[in-house]
Amino acid sequence: MPTDKDFDLELGLLLEAIYLKYQYDFRDYSPTSLRRRIAQALPAFDCRTLSQLQDRILHEPEAFPRLMQYLTIQVSEMFRDPGYFRALREHVVPVLRTYPSIKIWVAGCSTGEELWSLAILMEEEGLGDRTLFYATDIHQQALRAAEAAIYPTERIGEFSRNYLASGGKRSLSDYYHAAYGAASFARSLKPQVVFANHSLATDSVFSEVHLVSCRNVLIYFNRTLQDRALGLFRDALVRRGFLGLGSKENIRFTAASEAFEDFVPAEKIYRKQ
Repeated sequence: MPTDKDFDLELGLLLEAIYLKYQYDFRDYSPTSLRRRIAQALPAFDCRTLSQLQDRILHEPEAFPRLMQYLTIQVSEMFRDPGYFRALREHVVPVLRTYPSIKIWVAGCSTGEELWSLAILMEEEGLGDRTLFYATDIHQQALRAAEAAIYPTERIGEFSRNYLASGGKRSLSDYYHAAYGAASFARSLKPQVVFANHSLATDSVFSEVHLVSCRNVLIYFNRTLQDRALGLFRDALVRRGFLGLGSKENIRFTAASEAFEDFVPAEKIYRKQ
């Protein structure tokens, strides 16, 4: 049985191998989270050690996409934390309305629940035609799921409750078509979205935007990578643009803290100074 020291040594080698071969950089992700996820992956790959897993990742092309399902967290829901979306609707949207066109970056969009929540919100506020969304993630399979926007019908009850609590003005059923146990969302909104593979660990800013929504992503990064990601958001945002983070995330004590001011502190919405 490997010791914790041996496990961490092998983990470092595995992450380095992944970076060199596939150009995905997990080296500055939270060690605690990575240890837990990799430990879960080992039995699924029928491997006793990380060295055995590394051998498979380097020599079996189909193994790395499978491992990505463990390395990246793909858990979300529509209008998650309804207070956040209500705050956007009540405090951020009135400012965004003053721009002739609006760009929103949903960083770490996972399987798209937050993206489509924002798209519905902007549509209800009469800004759908003026808004372009950039939806990015490092997980190609998650991006495909986000673009498809198809979710099991058993999740719709929770989505609908969140939607109403967030200040939704209609019925969530107005935005999807249900058939065969699944709900297909937002067909009319899809032309407003650009999907792209983007890594907060290695890639650069690609556009100027008015709002960045990156929620429950930074908690999986160490401080170095948090600083890098927040620096990207700072550089991407227009002057006085907005940044939305997850309920357990904060910009205090980060390298970017002086670049932002609290806007709706209770919902972790900040404004670029």
